[in-house]
Amino acid sequence: MEHSVSCRLRFPPDNDCFLIRRFRCILARKTDHNKIERHVTETPGSRTDNRNNRPDRLGIRHELARKAIHLSSITIPLIYCHITRDLALILLVPLFMGFLLVDLLKNVSEPVSTWYRRNFGAMLREHELSEKSRHLNGATCITLSALLLVVFFPKILAITAFSMVAVSDTVAALAGKTFGRHRFGHKSLEGSAAFFISALLIVSIIPGLNLPIGILMAVTATLTEAFDFRIGAFRIDDNISIPLISAGTGLICYSIFLPEQIASLSFCR
Repeated sequence: MEHSVSCRLRFPPDNDCFLIRRFRCILARKTDHNKIERHVTETPGSRTDNRNNRPDRLGIRHELARKAIHLSSITIPLIYCHITRDLALILLVPLFMGFLLVDLLKNVSEPVSTWYRRNFGAMLREHELSEKSRHLNGATCITLSALLLVVFFPKILAITAFSMVAVSDTVAALAGKTFGRHRFGHKSLEGSAAFFISALLIVSIIPGLNLPIGILMAVTATLTEAFDFRIGAFRIDDNISIPLISAGTGLICYSIFLPEQIASLSFCR
């Protein structure tokens, strides 16, 4: 009886120690797993802290891939220069509807959402992956802006404005990512300077565009890119705001100073 009592008095502490060690081991594994997840999803320079309401950034490799796709949209104004407005609409409307359909389905269909995240998740920004809010992705916005430009603006202004968002926005993002040191808000002076310089090059080579008006369009596009435009709590995507505001500026300037030349803007020379 004494032996059994002594066993009961001796073994529970050992068992307690074993359970404590086991619990610590499980806790450590869970902590390490969480650290790994945070490292994968929040590596420095890849995602930002949403609590500080800052826009998320991608790693340079994924940013390059994203901007390469963005830059490929320059084919839209290049093609538009050689086709009619009606043919451009025939091409753009189904393209936009396709992107929009995927955007809508990924919010309501689990298979589509899984496919979308698996194939494009690495190149998407945090707000594009968020399940708490509904945002259009960059491809949908860029085709929407192209569609609106073709519908509402003369061809020369549409080509100029879209070329700036395709090329200058790409140059600005990469310059800011690589050389950005002097920041204001969510942007950098280096990125904005790169945007403006590349926009000046674009307006200087567009045939049929009045150069002073083109320069004013470049200034407007640079300022639009540098600051967020919002309607209430809704942020307007810069793929839409940059081309529409710059093209609108050009059209207003032509209407005031060169109204007799507006008709000629519908033809590429």
